[in-house]
Amino acid sequence: MDKVEVEPEKSASAELKAILEALIFASPEPLTPKAIFKLLDNEPKEDVLAALASLKDDYTRAGGLQMVEVAGGYQIATRPDLHDWVRRLFHERTTQRLTVQGLETLAVIAYRQPITALEITEVRGVNTSGVLNTLLERHLVKIVGRKQVVGRPFLYATTKEFLIRFGLNDLSDLPKVEDMAEALGLEAPILVERATPEELLPLEEPEGPEEDGDEGDPTPPSGAIH
Repeated sequence: MDKVEVEPEKSASAELKAILEALIFASPEPLTPKAIFKLLDNEPKEDVLAALASLKDDYTRAGGLQMVEVAGGYQIATRPDLHDWVRRLFHERTTQRLTVQGLETLAVIAYRQPITALEITEVRGVNTSGVLNTLLERHLVKIVGRKQVVGRPFLYATTKEFLIRFGLNDLSDLPKVEDMAEALGLEAPILVERATPEELLPLEEPEGPEEDGDEGDPTPPSGAIH
């Protein structure tokens, strides 16, 4: 019986697709197109893009895994409808989940960023310093600058980890503000009112004499939210 010869082009394409799948699966965070092109710099970009598109098609089939675009990159993850089964494997603790207060605070930051701790408190009607510290520790929010008002309070915004945790490619993928506000019992206009860009100061301080009470590192100590 004659051997069936595999066309070199098809074999190379299959190999490239396998390499891409391995890279995306092994990456601890979403693998961006830029990182993929750098890793496969010896391959023509059009071949990489074709293999990537073919791989995405493969993951549209029914199965336990899916290939998703989150935080500007690609990730192979379990399907959402199977998360309860996966949680059994890892025995997820309830302490790892965000509280309702945490979700409310995170929603306010996501829709109004950049925003100060005082502004978050005014929206929610309760002190949010403890919740903010939790969100900072879990790397869901970060300090992006200071507001140009008296006291120059820190401004908070969401992080790449926030996008990954909630399966978002970018902030434009956030649910409709009306839906989120209704789910959390907040008013939609409160969530979407944003600070003007002029109020954002960079974290880097200009060279010169330091001001009293402001000695460099902008990260607040644990338990101290400005």
